[in-house]
Formats: sequence, C-alpha cells, structure tokens
Amino acid sequence: MAGKKVPLGIELVKRKVATEADVKEAIRYQKEHPNTKIGEALAEIGTIDEKKLVQAMSEILGEKVIIMRPELVNINISKYISIDTAKKNKVIPFDEINGKVKVCFSDVNDPKVVEQIRLMLLHSGYSMEKYISFSNKILSTLESLEVDTTEDFGASSKDITKMVDTIIKNGMEKRASDIHIEPMEKDIRVRYRVDGDMITVARIGKENQSQMIGRLKAISNMYQEKTESQDGRIIMYPGFNIRVSSQKTIYGEKFVLRLLKKDAKIRDIYELGFPREDNLISKYFDKRNSVTIVAAPTGEGKTTTLYSIIKVLNTSSVNIITLEDPVEVRLPGLNQVEMDAKTTFASALRTVLRQDPNIVLVGEIRDLETAEIAMEAGQTGHYVLSTIHTINSIEVITRLRKLGISDYDIASTLATAVSQRLVRRVCPKCAQKREFTEDEKNKINNYAKKYNMEFDFKDKYTYDVIGCKECNMTGYSGRIAIIEILTLTDKIKELVMDGKSTFEIRKAALEEGFLPFEMDGVKKVVDGKITLQELNNKTLLFNS
Repeated sequence: MAGKKVPLGIELVKRKVATEADVKEAIRYQKEHPNTKIGEALAEIGTIDEKKLVQAMSEILGEKVIIMRPELVNINISKYISIDTAKKNKVIPFDEINGKVKVCFSDVNDPKVVEQIRLMLLHSGYSMEKYISFSNKILSTLESLEVDTTEDFGASSKDITKMVDTIIKNGMEKRASDIHIEPMEKDIRVRYRVDGDMITVARIGKENQSQMIGRLKAISNMYQEKTESQDGRIIMYPGFNIRVSSQKTIYGEKFVLRLLKKDAKIRDIYELGFPREDNLISKYFDKRNSVTIVAAPTGEGKTTTLYSIIKVLNTSSVNIITLEDPVEVRLPGLNQVEMDAKTTFASALRTVLRQDPNIVLVGEIRDLETAEIAMEAGQTGHYVLSTIHTINSIEVITRLRKLGISDYDIASTLATAVSQRLVRRVCPKCAQKREFTEDEKNKINNYAKKYNMEFDFKDKYTYDVIGCKECNMTGYSGRIAIIEILTLTDKIKELVMDGKSTFEIRKAALEEGFLPFEMDGVKKVVDGKITLQELNNKTLLFNS
C-alpha cells in the first residue's frame, strides 16, 4: 500500500498511532514476508489498535481504508467479476447500493487495475466506489468465499441432479469447450475452459463428491463400480454431443466434459486467420498425389483448420472420406468414419483406400504404420490431409523422419506443412481503443527487422482489455489463429532429399519468403486483431 511523499510509518508515528518500536517490528516482519507493505505488517503484528490504524491510513492516503473480512461481503462476487480476475488483481467487490458497487483494492498505486475494474463495471451498468485494504486480507476473504459456492448453480447440496445439470448448462452458456470437475483435498473445484483459458467458476462441498460422481457416471453411461479411467458420452442435451472422460486421482475421480455442438458451423478459412489471398486454396491445399499436414500442440485448432480446408474442397465431383477419433462435426456430403476401440487409423486407412476416394482426411498421424500408408496414398493419386503433434511446420519433416519415413518419401509426397497457435481476440463490446506506445512500437519493429520488415503505425491502433458480461468478465471473446505455411518447393525438396538439417531447411525457406507464425502474430497485432500482450502470452516472443 503506498503513501504520500513522507513514508507511511513515519506519519503513523507522528500521529501517535504507532510507536517507533512498532514500526521497527513491522520492518522486521516485512523482511520475513517480502512484498508486504508497512500498513499490512503493522496490522499483522497486532501491537496497535486496528480501528485507529485504519482511520489514520484513511486520512494519510486520502482513501477509504477498511480491514476486509468475509462478513463484509454482501453480494455474489462472480456476478460482477470472475473469481480469477479478483485473485489476479487482488480486488474484491463487497457490496452494492443503488447500482453503485463498493470495490476493495490492495494497491492504490496501480491506476490501470482501478480503471480496468471501473470500466468493467461500467459496461455492466454499475458505477464504482473505491476502498483500500491489505492484500492478504483480500486474498483470504476470496479463499473463504470460494470454499462452497454450490448456490451459484441454483441448487442445494441435496439436489445433485439439478446441480450437475446447471454446471453443464452454464458451461454451454459461457461458450466453454470443456468442463473440469476436479476433487481436491477439501472440496470439488469446477472450471470451464473458455477460449483456451481455464476459469474457476465454483468450489463445491466435499460431502457432495460421491453423489456427483454417481450422477456423472449415470448420464455418461459409465460403470458405477469402476474407478479406473473410463470414456463416456452424454446425449441428453439438445444440440450437444458431450464426450466424457474420467480419471482416478488421489482425491477421487476427476471428470472432463468436452462440449461439442452438433450443428457447429465450419468457419471460413479466412476467418480462422489465413491470409486473404485469392488463390490460397489452389496454391496450398487443392493438391493431388500429395499430403498436407497441420502441426501444433493439443488444443490449438488443428482439426478445425482441416474442416475448413475440407469445406472448400467438398464438391459433388469428389469423393471425400474422413477418419476421425471421434467425429466432432458432421459435414454434409462427406463420408465420415469414427474410430472405435478395435480400429486404428492405419487399419481404417487401408480399408478406405479401397473405397475409391479422391481426398482422405486422417485425424492424426501417430505412428509409422499410419504415416507409411498416408504417404503411399499420396503417391498413388490421392490427396491426404492429416495432423501431427510437433512445434512448427518445419519440424513436421523431423517428426516424419523420427517416425521412420524416408527422406525420399517426404520430399516426393509432402506438399504443404501448416503450423498454428490460437490467440484470444479482445472483446468487441468492452475493449478500449488506443494508440500504440513507443515501447510497443519498438518491440514490434525490432522483431520485424529480423525478416526485413518495418511497420508504419500511422492510423494503427491497439486495445486495452477490460471485461464485461458478454465476455464473462475476461476481456476476450473468441480466438484467431496465427499461422505459418511451408510449401515444399524444389529447393526445399532437394534439401530434404540430401538429408539436410531443419536449420538449413528453415534458412532456405526464409530466403524464399517463408514467415514463422510469430511474425504472422505481429502482423495481426499491428492490424488490431490481437494485442501484443496476448501474443506474448502465447509465444513468449518478448520475454528474453
């Protein structure tokens, strides 16, 4: 907590609220507890009257100072801001009177946080009254209020059926891709994954655990007595196909529910983040006698990209067959095959090649057998699209080599390798438009110089993240891909055939105009599609 020019401790001694001995003891406490401010230390050591301390600090700082406690909280915090936002910024809304929300902050010296919360509330139709407290009191209050938030789901602990139903329906409303129900030591934590980020939405009493597990297994068609890992499916919610996975942990069985919309629309490939080139599809993806691979870690939109490519290629003149584990979106005009426990991608691919396909989508290349058959298919008149787990497009070559594919087969069959990352977009409802700072401009252009590029920031703007009801108070809504596309030109194929390292291949690709997805991200920052902070969160580009 910050004071005026005169140190807070000296002011308190002048006012005879604290003695010099009290301040010395508080300083010793600070050394043992780094990041603790002097007022907080004085409150913790307990040698001075708390009411007098608060009154004096209010006068010195010119702020309303309180000692935050759970009993002061008269509202449901998550109605105004998320628990995660509250913890991250050490802030807590604790009361509301006639549309004015009382909000307690831990640091008056951070005007950006104060302004962010003020704007967040303003977008939800509230004004704000600011208070100050100690960070440890705010965090302990948040922890105590999070212990049992069962009522947030509109269900009593005795009504497990309604509770589970509300958890799932709330997840759908908040655009969650996954719902995590996780037994902890003293409670059950419920989290939603929204736009790639995990958000804690509730803590439920431990006494509800066995009933919740029983209910989840019942609606997922799982064995009740079995505690080992299981997979199930919930089909009772119209418009959704919910995949369920259970995993035994030291505190009980954890459940993850993947929410898949049955009527989910396949996004246009340009909406995903691909460059708006008129000949994009014919240049990179409308191939014959070849293989295209999309590479990225789990959860970075590989399957979505494949669907968007297939959507463009899907005409009545071609026979397209997909092999998926599982089928996430049903597409009219395709022959979609779902893997089961007895079927592998390799065995299914052998069968599919006897079905006279023009184009085959293989969900994932996981092993040498699948990779070999995919390459053979690409060499015998088919166009194969698949995914692989690796860090970038050039490392696709390394991954195929490690699986056992020869340099000749890679060079002769692999046409295009794509890699991507998904970056959150700012919420259009609450984002605050502003000009780039000089520091941001320097960071961007210093990186761009590596690729012989420089940006002019005239008429270019970025955004500050705020948060509103539309974006679940996160400040973000939806994601866009930052993308790199490696085309195996004659030069690249020659290097692969000669067994050259990926370093040499990358160097040649850059000379031919290849740009990594980090550079595509920088372009999207300058165009105002994403923020520099969010790009850095995803790529750690400016951490060094």
